[in-house]
Amino acid sequence: MQRYQNMVFSTSMRLLANPTEAEDVAQEVFLRAYEHFGELRDSPTAGGWLKRVATNLSLNHLSRYRARWSFFSELGPGQGDEDAAEIEFAAPGDLGTELEISDRHELVERALQKLPPAQRVPLVLYHLEGLKYEEIAAKLKVSLGKVKTDIFRAREALRKRLRVNLTEMVG
Repeated sequence: MQRYQNMVFSTSMRLLANPTEAEDVAQEVFLRAYEHFGELRDSPTAGGWLKRVATNLSLNHLSRYRARWSFFSELGPGQGDEDAAEIEFAAPGDLGTELEISDRHELVERALQKLPPAQRVPLVLYHLEGLKYEEIAAKLKVSLGKVKTDIFRAREALRKRLRVNLTEMVG
């Protein structure tokens, strides 16, 4: 549990953007892990199993306990996110670089938490959980176009929030 608690909590936190709810989901994840302890004890894929359970329970929580998402209307044909740049971080070379990267990660995490769930959830599932568009559409029970639209708009909103945050830090 100690080895994976931060990963489980951060997975839930990214999706739920609420520390209390993320703690509740993390507890449920570890209760389920306890039930499967015999299978997980020596498994090299225990971390992946925990992350998948945390993701699924977080998504279940969103659909069960929060107001229904108000999704944006679909973009016109031909518009997508193919040209959108991903946020990337350089590999650390020294302590100063590691601190700078840590600060950037914190900025991104805070900006992510401010996005509405309809944008945040697909974006996290795609970029941080590594799911494909089709998998996200199936999990969220929405169209493939809807997923692409929401991710595109989430990237744009995240980019704007990060610019504002950086401007405030510099200014």
